[in-house]
Amino acid sequence: MPISIDRFDDETADVLDLQQGTQPYRILQFLAENSEQAFTQTEIHEAMDIERGSVGAVLSRLEERSLVRHRGRYWTVAEDDRLASYAAQVNAGSALTTDDDYGDEE
Repeated sequence: MPISIDRFDDETADVLDLQQGTQPYRILQFLAENSEQAFTQTEIHEAMDIERGSVGAVLSRLEERSLVRHRGRYWTVAEDDRLASYAAQVNAGSALTTDDDYGDEE
């Protein structure tokens, strides 16, 4: 769906705009939820059930946007204020879903 040129001109480059459900969104969500670890492309492929070749391409695009980083074979979420906010939202959403599904512990 196209956007107006005014909206295009008004949006800042810092906006983190990922379509929910897409491979980049899913991989970034996985890495944000596991931000204390780093994973190989194969481990991401196996955890996410995304074709191995697609994982590499997605990670490269995310790295170009400074959303992930890697050292050697291992990839992790980038250290970025936008991602810290994103990870907090993801984790809060997971907690809300868990509470709604299972109720409060007593």
